[in-house]
Amino acid sequence: MPVLSPTWTNERIELLKQHFEAGLSCREIAADIGVSRNAVIGKLSRLNLTRGRSLDERRLQDRNQDRTGAPRAQRAVPRLQFEMLATIYGEADAPVATGSIDEANRCSLMELGENRCRWPISTPGAEDFCFCGNVAHDGQPYCAGHSRLAYKPNSRARVMRG
Repeated sequence: MPVLSPTWTNERIELLKQHFEAGLSCREIAADIGVSRNAVIGKLSRLNLTRGRSLDERRLQDRNQDRTGAPRAQRAVPRLQFEMLATIYGEADAPVATGSIDEANRCSLMELGENRCRWPISTPGAEDFCFCGNVAHDGQPYCAGHSRLAYKPNSRARVMRG
């Protein structure tokens, strides 16, 4: 049975520390040492080696906090959600439709069909727990009304990156 050599020898750890202090990226360190980028990140973490945040990172964090200092919810919208919004609203600039959501079609999990809205009503396990049950078009998980709640458009939804 072959003997495996350890990934992190004393020599590699010293090289890691030197490269880290020199400001090399994890990718550059990994290429020079001969390990994966994830191995470098993990070892840096275990050694408690961290870099100070750059000015851009601090500005981004400040921008993503509200006035109380609590982080705001992420605003990035995945492509699928963007496509769902486009389907629901017809186009990104269309006004948000308002209106009540029909409550007549509520159903249990056993009654939930393929083209029915899966929006949960109440708390799972509660006596009155059920699903919306309204018609969900084009393979969507929710009816149009609950899709408006689930996928709220915002200014970043229009700028999608490939």
